[in-house]
Amino acid sequence: MTSRLTIGAVRIFTADIDTARVFYSEKLGLPLLHSDDETAIFDTGQAKLIVEAADPSTVEEAELIGRFTGFSFTVDSVAEWFSGLRANGVTFDGLPEAQEWGGALAFFYDPDGNVLTLVEYPKD
Repeated sequence: MTSRLTIGAVRIFTADIDTARVFYSEKLGLPLLHSDDETAIFDTGQAKLIVEAADPSTVEEAELIGRFTGFSFTVDSVAEWFSGLRANGVTFDGLPEAQEWGGALAFFYDPDGNVLTLVEYPKD
């Protein structure tokens, strides 16, 4: 193989696509690339963020909503983003934390309770 693997998109699930669309575009400031009744696709500058409607009345789809997503938004300063997002009404689970590996993390929630992460990598 001559090409390498790259991440082109990550998916997150919501019980309310309209509320999610507002959160990701207005609270986080992500540009909206596509939107319909079931999906909203945002530009993160790297991978696309695909927010998909899920039916919380079904067990298998309800399990997709309100969980740790496992992906991080890379920022230059977690402290600055923490302050700015918090002032914009975003809920965090605590203060940013310095990490042993030299960076910092902060965890926050979307309206469905999905856990998202800010990460600041060490400066070289």
